[in-house]
Amino acid sequence: MDVPARSGAMLHPQTGAAASARRVRALIRRHAYLLLKSWPRMASTVYYPTVTMILWAFVTVYLAPTADFLRDAPGLLIGAVLLWDVLFRGQLGVSLTFVEEMYARNVANLFVSPLRFAEFVTGQVVLSALRALIGVGGACFAAWLLFHYSIFSLGFPLIAYFTLLLAFGWAIGFAVSGMILRWGLGAEELAWAAVFLVAPVSGVYYPVAVLPPWLQAVAYATPSAHVFEGMRSVLLAGVFRWDHLAWAAALDVVYVAAGVLVFRAAVGHARQHGSLMQMGE
Repeated sequence: MDVPARSGAMLHPQTGAAASARRVRALIRRHAYLLLKSWPRMASTVYYPTVTMILWAFVTVYLAPTADFLRDAPGLLIGAVLLWDVLFRGQLGVSLTFVEEMYARNVANLFVSPLRFAEFVTGQVVLSALRALIGVGGACFAAWLLFHYSIFSLGFPLIAYFTLLLAFGWAIGFAVSGMILRWGLGAEELAWAAVFLVAPVSGVYYPVAVLPPWLQAVAYATPSAHVFEGMRSVLLAGVFRWDHLAWAAALDVVYVAAGVLVFRAAVGHARQHGSLMQMGE
């Protein structure tokens, strides 16, 4: 006698776009619940970008009387801090989410479940964007409330810069996740430190022109340098540099593809050597 199929399987097939969307939604809901139900997690997400913004805002207030460029564009440093945190939160949102899965010893469950690799990547980037919006959104509100500065005055360039920096953060985050998967939680510190490798050449608080010529070439090989150069052009000269936008977008495509490939290779290596079940504390 045949055993009847479970009703759940009949109602929810495991293939097709609808099934894929359900799996991505389940992954997002799991981590969104962990974030939103814990006020310490929520507070830390907003706390660090807000405190950093306040520190640099007071530096701006202090230097403005003696610095012509700050008198002409008083929001220059505040805007730089807020946009830098988009990159930082974008990277942290991907890598820390994966580290949480490792601490929960849930990595093996994820990769032996029907969840496809592309679905996992999609869930990660959505969660990263959510973390970035919460963290940077809180800092933006504080900037408006305390210093009467609104980064939204940038208009369309803000949307472009936010997206480009977020994507670069995803690239770094996936590469870091691959390294942590390859070398274990002993490499967890990379989740916090990796993004600062590009900070000196990103020109966050100073023009790329102040760097040595050989280092300028390195800087312009990063999307972040083009974004911050473009931001300064908008704020100081009122000119939107489409060339910087195009370069940043093209480089993002390369870096995101490379980051995802590094992560995929690490997953394949862990499967081949049977180390997924050993991931965790």
